Amino acid sequence: MTPAGGRWGDLTARLASGGIVAAVGLAIVWIGGFSFHLLVCVVSAIMIWELARMLGAGREAHWLALGAGVALLVAGELPPGLALPLVFLPALFAAGQIEKNRTIFGIYSVMIMLAGYGLMALRDDFGFIWMLWLALIVIGSDIAGYFAGRLIGGPKFWPKISPKKTWAGTIAGWITAAIIALIFMRVTGAGVELVGLSIAIAMAGQFGDIAESAVKRKCAVKDSSSLIPGHGGLFDRFDAMLGASVFLLLVEQIVDFPPAPLL
Repeated sequence: MTPAGGRWGDLTARLASGGIVAAVGLAIVWIGGFSFHLLVCVVSAIMIWELARMLGAGREAHWLALGAGVALLVAGELPPGLALPLVFLPALFAAGQIEKNRTIFGIYSVMIMLAGYGLMALRDDFGFIWMLWLALIVIGSDIAGYFAGRLIGGPKFWPKISPKKTWAGTIAGWITAAIIALIFMRVTGAGVELVGLSIAIAMAGQFGDIAESAVKRKCAVKDSSSLIPGHGGLFDRFDAMLGASVFLLLVEQIVDFPPAPLL
């Protein structure tokens, strides 16, 4: 029996809450600077709090989140060599605070901190246009996957971990990333390598989504929290950005970014 609202039952709440989050986020991304750093730190701290709560932490989750936010805010104002050690602080503090699932918390908290630091570095070093590119890749591939998965259906991508995701939605996300890359090639003059990089970013985002689904399945929870109507928590909403940002932070060390046009 189909539940009330059918397969589109959550669409209204998703669009309304997602639109508000996107509008506020885009405005602060445009402003940049300390305002953007503060936003990233608040979002990252809330994700740390949600992660700790999912993994069984109690009141200590608040202190872990507060420490993570402050550490990331300080890291954003320091040179990379001094900043990077700070991303490990939540994982180290959790060793004495969380009674179980310490390894999972350690790995994911470091990923959240790295993602936050990577977003701040991307905005500071490359400007609004490339931050917008990353956001559109993640959001566009997610939207394309949502609609393609429900309209087309078909074989599941990874049913044991994320039973709602289909190959149709996954591939639609890759195609959307390639289209966005072609648009940004025209706007920025970047080389054709941007297409491959954009598809890889979409893939990384999808695996970030799947990784968070694995944590929720292990913890037997549907959402990381109930902060955003129709989306669950911030971890549910930014899991793809988490994977994409960490991947881009690593890729920037081995390839030219942004890709230069062919001569």
